[in-house]
Amino acid sequence: MKCSAPALDRVFIQIGGMSIYWYGVIIATGLFIGLYLAQREANRLGLKKDTILDLIIIAAPVAIIFARIYYVIFEWEQYQAGPWWKVFAVWEGGIAIHGALIGAVLTGFIYARVKDISFFKIADIIAPSLILGQAIGRWGNFMNQEAHGGAMSAAAYENFHQYLPDFIMNQMCIEGTYYYPTFLYESFWNILVFIGLIMLRRKNPLRGEIFLSYLMMYSIGRFFIEGLRTDSLYVVPGLRTAQLISVVLIILAVSLIIYRRKTGLAAVHYDGKKRK
Repeated sequence: MKCSAPALDRVFIQIGGMSIYWYGVIIATGLFIGLYLAQREANRLGLKKDTILDLIIIAAPVAIIFARIYYVIFEWEQYQAGPWWKVFAVWEGGIAIHGALIGAVLTGFIYARVKDISFFKIADIIAPSLILGQAIGRWGNFMNQEAHGGAMSAAAYENFHQYLPDFIMNQMCIEGTYYYPTFLYESFWNILVFIGLIMLRRKNPLRGEIFLSYLMMYSIGRFFIEGLRTDSLYVVPGLRTAQLISVVLIILAVSLIIYRRKTGLAAVHYDGKKRK
């Protein structure tokens, strides 16, 4: 459906010659809210003060770097012609959550080894914060008018317009056409996953299973939502990178849960009590 609605300003604030973009502000907001929740939970479980904060200070920039590298690798044709500095222009969008996840997990694993802490203990604490941060971060895609689906029909527009405020509908008007808000689908799914992980945590599952459930539940939603997007990264034509990674993560998470239970590696519960 054709449209002519004005887009929201991507710049949050202008300070001299420097622009601070909504994209960065929203990502940072998700990070700080997630950090706050994880820090509270770590304190409740008796971790040393600043354990989570120290980890996040290291992991956050590493995750962003990995997220950008991941994106640039799969979108290299867009960047190889230059200018060279576009490779670093994260404020324009173009980071991949799977790249960030790889960077964060690697950092967390190394940090846990150095500090002699169970990786899965830390991962379980942080998992709900991760998915909530992702839910918030998708609104950065909204401000950049990216991570959207295909063009809306007139009937679809009427249905969406009944439930979504004008500022969302207007922002989905891109180059004269309304597009499906798949960023909103994923944000909503991630909030459901967040609620599911909090409920699971209250059940005191075996250590590692909150994090592995995060990988599994997020990947299920991402697989289906990715199929609706028009700006996906591809391994090869016809094979979406995020869908392939999602399938791998689902299989890996389920396999690890079964393997760790059968072999006794999951020897304690989330709260540290021994498995009966």
